[in-house]
Amino acid sequence: MARFDEKVALVTGASRGIGAAIALRLASEGAAVVVNYAGSRDAAVSVVDAIVAGGGRAIAVQADVTDPAACTGLVQSTIDAYGTLDILVNNAGITRDGLLVRMSDEDWDAVLTTNLTGVFSMTRAAAKVMMKARTGSIVNISSVVGIAGNAGQANYAAAKAGVIGLTRSVARELASRNVRCNAVAPGFIETDMTAKLTDAQREAIASGVALGRFGSGEDVAAAVAFLASDEGSYVTGQVLAVDGGMTFA
Repeated sequence: MARFDEKVALVTGASRGIGAAIALRLASEGAAVVVNYAGSRDAAVSVVDAIVAGGGRAIAVQADVTDPAACTGLVQSTIDAYGTLDILVNNAGITRDGLLVRMSDEDWDAVLTTNLTGVFSMTRAAAKVMMKARTGSIVNISSVVGIAGNAGQANYAAAKAGVIGLTRSVARELASRNVRCNAVAPGFIETDMTAKLTDAQREAIASGVALGRFGSGEDVAAAVAFLASDEGSYVTGQVLAVDGGMTFA
């Protein structure tokens, strides 16, 4: 029996990159997956098609996590499709990089609204379902930037640090209902974003990573799968850095 047989997972921002890798991993282990997207419908459908081709179950559902009503609707769409919600992975996020003194209010607000308030809104909506069922696992995607900070990413670092604080608070609040909440903090992962780096930039970054290389979306997905599964049933309120040793190198 696969780890997630008869389980239902909702992954936000799952049309590409880390989110897609997480959706594919959970589906490969038996979960029925809701692939959420904000605007990239074709990409989300491609993820669904890949899951179905592999014998899994999945649907794509559009929702913008910056809209609290849309978050509630996304959870309800999950219930309507599969009858329950066992796993929520809050992955949706954006970047609007810039030095502090040049950062606009709009860029600050956009990142905080998506990367932190969106996680809050989704967690609040899902928690009501999970608390009633007295079971569930929430995994939030933070970042090593939320642990160590990064020049030019004050907004992103603040949001991802906020996700860690939110994770720990939610873990304490929901533990009595057997609902767990953890976070994964990826380091530099091979994504569309990192693909834009020059060779010199990649070498400079890799030199600060103990393992000397970038990670993959599958590396992050493996950590999420552990935390979401019964194998992680005694783990809550934790932050697992999947960073090749970057935060201690």
